[in-house]
Amino acid sequence: MTVKVRSFDEIREQFETYIGDIVYATMTTVDGKGRPRARVLIPVWEIVDGRPLGWLATYKTPVKAAHLAGNPHAAFSYWSPRQNAVSVDTVAEWVDDLETKRHVWNLYVRTSPPGAGYDPGRFWRGGPSDPELHVLRLEPWRVQVIRGADLQGKIWRAD
Repeated sequence: MTVKVRSFDEIREQFETYIGDIVYATMTTVDGKGRPRARVLIPVWEIVDGRPLGWLATYKTPVKAAHLAGNPHAAFSYWSPRQNAVSVDTVAEWVDDLETKRHVWNLYVRTSPPGAGYDPGRFWRGGPSDPELHVLRLEPWRVQVIRGADLQGKIWRAD
């Protein structure tokens, strides 16, 4: 059974707990022919004005860049063997300003939610200004959490 919630606050604790436990998300985009492509990454999340906002420190690969140029929608799926799951449907946008890159860098270092981050310096030795570091802003329009014990699902949608 799935329940629709009005406020993200109603699922926030479960969202943060599951993502902090699972850490890795499967990101799915689609190509120009509508074919899905999945890759495993670690986005970080924060709550801004009562709504989730995601960030992805990543390499701007030709495939990822082409997919998002053709269709900016991306889905992120988290799953644990206990059957707990989170699905986040987003609109993704490349953000290149240094201030945002510093903010995202610090989110990864602080781990947001707890347990879900890492030291980005392992991948981008030049810090937030490393030319190979690219950032995707992930604006969720739908979030679903499912508790595995009873398959109880809750869905939040942006206004």
